[in-house]
Amino acid sequence: MRLLQDRWPPGRIGSAILLLLLLPWAGEASGSAQVLLQAQTTEGTSHVYDLVIRNGRVLDGAGNPWIAADVAVRDGRIVKVGRVSGAGAREVDASGRYVSPGFIDIMDQSGSVLLVNGLAENKLRMGVTSAIGGEGGTPSLAVLDGEGEERRGALTEDIPRYFEILEEQGISINFGTFYSQAQARRQVVGTDNRAPSAAELEEMRDHISRAMRYGVLGLTTALIYPPSSYADTDEIVDGARVAARYGGIYASHIRGEGKELVEAVSEAVEIGERAGLPVEIFHLKAAHEPGWGVLMPEAIEVIEGARNRGVEVAADVYPYTAGGTGLEATIPSWAHEGGADPLRARLEDPDIRDRLRRELETGSPGWWNIVEASGGWENVVLVNARNEDNARFHGRSIAEIARELNKRPEDAAWDLVLEGDGRVMAIYHMMTEADLELAMQQTWVSIGSDAGASARPGETDGLGLPHPRSYGTFPRILARYVRERGTLTLEDAIRKMTSWPATRIRLADRGLIREGMWADIVVFDLARIQDRATYEEPTLFPEGIDVVVVNGVVVIEDGRHTEARPGHVLYGPGRDAPSLVPTGAAGATEALRP
Repeated sequence: MRLLQDRWPPGRIGSAILLLLLLPWAGEASGSAQVLLQAQTTEGTSHVYDLVIRNGRVLDGAGNPWIAADVAVRDGRIVKVGRVSGAGAREVDASGRYVSPGFIDIMDQSGSVLLVNGLAENKLRMGVTSAIGGEGGTPSLAVLDGEGEERRGALTEDIPRYFEILEEQGISINFGTFYSQAQARRQVVGTDNRAPSAAELEEMRDHISRAMRYGVLGLTTALIYPPSSYADTDEIVDGARVAARYGGIYASHIRGEGKELVEAVSEAVEIGERAGLPVEIFHLKAAHEPGWGVLMPEAIEVIEGARNRGVEVAADVYPYTAGGTGLEATIPSWAHEGGADPLRARLEDPDIRDRLRRELETGSPGWWNIVEASGGWENVVLVNARNEDNARFHGRSIAEIARELNKRPEDAAWDLVLEGDGRVMAIYHMMTEADLELAMQQTWVSIGSDAGASARPGETDGLGLPHPRSYGTFPRILARYVRERGTLTLEDAIRKMTSWPATRIRLADRGLIREGMWADIVVFDLARIQDRATYEEPTLFPEGIDVVVVNGVVVIEDGRHTEARPGHVLYGPGRDAPSLVPTGAAGATEALRP
């Protein structure tokens, strides 16, 4: 190991002793970056920097080729990039490795679990330093009372307390969240499948306005899940206009990702265009085998057309050809009206069962048929039954389970839903590699895992969905799609995971290795980096990410969590702004104006 002269001032006996102690360790055949903790020396010695990362190949995150440089950090921020002559209180030798901005997970599901455990080890060991949650809304505080993960979201007035708890307890990653249009809808309309009245719309606007002023990043919809699926385009536009007034963005799990993909993408574009705000399409995919190779190019054409006329539309992807969600998504939306108990009652009614079976073949208004998109029940795999007796079926397709139970596949699936103590989860194999790579190569596509942190290392994420994306997404991009397949260049892959999502979310001081930016940094070995999580073993940690720094503090060292919690809450641009939403009849007219 080569030690720079400025690191060890001449004549310092303590430094000389430490050097002698380190030499045998430095000579070990280790693949990890070697973190050197500078020893205390004689009285009066001071360090110029809190942290210096030396000898690395620095990728700035903007898409530029790497440069040979040191990176110096002080008070949580990058203060110098280049040849650093001053000493750091802590130093990292990144020789032969890449140094990049920390990865930003633009489509994260950690909001609830961070209330329980803020360490987010599976995220950090993928190189993720910032996560953006809220597809289903700002999380409910009910998880603190032992309740399971639910899509209902927090009451609007609880949002400040949610952020306070994260800050008080401490988190190891930076975290920001959206507010869901369904949160406002649920608090005003409940779970009824109907349009809101004019007065209810005004009340929903007030909820969205307050959420934006509390610090959420924008407005989301998850339009395959009730009650979000009950909202029509005009209703969503009405709420999105409120978010736009505060500088927020609109992000959506669009209404369909199968044969209706192009129509659903067009709706998202329309919402952004009419409401006057940027649009993020969550986990862009073409989930319909007859449309493989056709639907994705058509969806890309719609997005490119929108961008060409000045509508800021972009998307994210995860690097897997299977999705994952609750098994209840196989049930037409209308049957969910009123919530979980009415749904159970309907599933137990033989006549309603007959109707649901027919609608699997004929379709149902406002419902995306995820079974059809998956190519049938053979491609729907049970992964979390939430029932000890049914755990024996884990890893098996619904079609296979049905054969063993001598049931129709849909009856086997819906009985599993009834028997589960919580949200029963499944993996849906429904995409093709070629479409995934085509989407990934678009300049406006970033990377999002659609997965949460785990409450304990090596366990399933907070959603209870054992999908490899929760432990493998970001290393997989570098290992498979950069090193092995050459789908992306290294520089562009890093841009898609750093500066581009930071730009999308309006995080002006993150996503780049540049002086003045927050010091969110990853040191990785491109030759060794590898995702290890699979569908059969989805909670295996990756390899090749040696050091992770959040706000200037080392949180992953030689692949281990340091227990530090330096993360920040990432607030939206509307935080603490005055109310910008008119009230009364005139306000309603203005808000609804096309």
